[in-house]
Amino acid sequence: MEINVDLKQELKEMIITELKLMNVSPDDIKDDSPLFGTDSALGLDSLDAVELVVIVQKKYKVEIGDRNTATVAFTSINALADYISKHRTET
Repeated sequence: MEINVDLKQELKEMIITELKLMNVSPDDIKDDSPLFGTDSALGLDSLDAVELVVIVQKKYKVEIGDRNTATVAFTSINALADYISKHRTET
């Protein structure tokens, strides 16, 4: 079953807007592509990761308590949407 397509689109738009990514559109971010690391087309770094953790925790009311959790949750858009769907405390 496909994870909420609207949530994935929202996450892509949020990442672009909040991290002020220039010349990137939601269509450029593939659902299963890495968000961080050498294989990422986004060029995100550790400061971006910290910022994203705070934004996701506030916006989606999920707890990302440690580095291991963040590493798994921010693997890709699919992983992040799945994590939020499973751990959201409010909608």
